[in-house]
Amino acid sequence: MTLMTEMLEGLVIRAQSGFLVVRTDAGDFTCRLRGRLKQGAQEGDRVAIGDRVSITPHEEGRGVIETVHDRTAELARVRSGLKREFRQILLANPDQIVIVFACAQPAPSLRMLDRFLVIAEKQRVDALIVANKVDLVSMADAQNTFGLYADLGYPLMFISALTGQGVDALREGLQGKLSAFTGPSGVGKSSLLNAIQPDLGLQVRSVSDVTSKGRHTTRVRQLFPLAGGGYVADTPGIRSLALWDTEPEELDAYFVEMRELVADCQFSDCTHTHEPGCAVLAAVEAGQVAPQRYHSYLRLRFGDESDAFAEDEEQDADQTAPERMDG
Repeated sequence: MTLMTEMLEGLVIRAQSGFLVVRTDAGDFTCRLRGRLKQGAQEGDRVAIGDRVSITPHEEGRGVIETVHDRTAELARVRSGLKREFRQILLANPDQIVIVFACAQPAPSLRMLDRFLVIAEKQRVDALIVANKVDLVSMADAQNTFGLYADLGYPLMFISALTGQGVDALREGLQGKLSAFTGPSGVGKSSLLNAIQPDLGLQVRSVSDVTSKGRHTTRVRQLFPLAGGGYVADTPGIRSLALWDTEPEELDAYFVEMRELVADCQFSDCTHTHEPGCAVLAAVEAGQVAPQRYHSYLRLRFGDESDAFAEDEEQDADQTAPERMDG
């Protein structure tokens, strides 16, 4: 028996085994996709956490998803199946990627940070860089390590989950937004989330523990609400996002300090390695492009950059077959 005839608009906040929890003004509803939405060849997730949807609600908090609205952005990766590639949506409609690194313990890998930023630029999602554990180093050292990124125009926060420095600013930066919270292991992500909102980091950790242990465990993707408005997404696997749809010659467009220079190169197919009249090489020599960023570009374009994610704590989960969110 239908509880009400009018459809409701809502946000998908949880996806597990084909069931989707949709948050609406009338409450949360556990839903499945309407059958007609499953028709046709499926090249990727038809619905994911972060999607805006229209549902027909039923009694006892259940419902049916009638429409999945167009996405403004997505964090997606391709997972290889037995017969075809599958476009797996880790998060739909993110407002920003919050990239957390530690100033020390562990030492930050700026090449890994550069890869995160390329992903954000490719997906056209804002990036917020958080340098945690600033209490372990001097501010001068922290600025020396990360200051380059502020000069490039990326928002940068120096924070200590231990002392509380910068926590209020981060909390404000998350409010009202759908944020993908990510970074390498050991940088204090859970501690930061707990400092922002007690027990939030513990909730995210509990889901990560489920999703990252072994290939036969149940997969869960979830958004966690913030007291001041907005959501934090638990996004295991974002570190394994391959540049699967990026051609080598377009990579320079995702380095913000290089993309404006490319038009000034003498050759339209310039690789920025040896060509005469290369505007990027000239900028590197003039100190306008930082050598470490240029080397990151070279490594991503020409080298084997798989080692940048060797410490991926979701390695086992990333190797599993894609979970189908449409039931």
